[in-house]
Amino acid sequence: MKKAWLGIGIVVAVIVIIGLMFMSSYNSFVNLEENVDQSHAQIENQLQRRLDLIPNLVNTVKGYASHEKEVIVSISDARARLAGANTPQEEATANAELSSALSRLLVVVENYPNLKADQQFTQLMDELAGTENRIAVARKDYNDQVAVFNKKVKRLPGSIIAGIAGFDEKEYFKADPKAGEAPKVDFGGNG
Repeated sequence: MKKAWLGIGIVVAVIVIIGLMFMSSYNSFVNLEENVDQSHAQIENQLQRRLDLIPNLVNTVKGYASHEKEVIVSISDARARLAGANTPQEEATANAELSSALSRLLVVVENYPNLKADQQFTQLMDELAGTENRIAVARKDYNDQVAVFNKKVKRLPGSIIAGIAGFDEKEYFKADPKAGEAPKVDFGGNG
């Protein structure tokens, strides 16, 4: 009888230990996933700040360069795509399009010395540059958190727990493949 109780006690102890290990690992996944989500929210926060600054910038430029409608329309379109993005990859692609449109705007601004001297324009450009830096930092922080999470999902025993609990690898915030191409800028004045 004592041997039966001892055997039952050992089985119960093993089950409790395995349960505690599972709970600990599961909670670790929850914490890591929350870190990834929090980092992604920071990217979205900075992208939203950027989206909020752009209409003011565009309106300031419109006052000086009303005939530069193509650039202004491309910024508005890219801004709308970024606002409608649902995944990190869609955000990255839309962000690259918006960056490209903004760089074309800066080329246009070069033709308007009064605009470059405008205090509101200068302030908006400074805020936008600061936001661009914060976006870069937020993307790096997000990708760092994704790397930690994905390593845990791929490594043993985490991969077993992840499979059982339904934790999948997270998507990195990648640059648009076109981001590696140098933008074409024409200062020829043929327009």
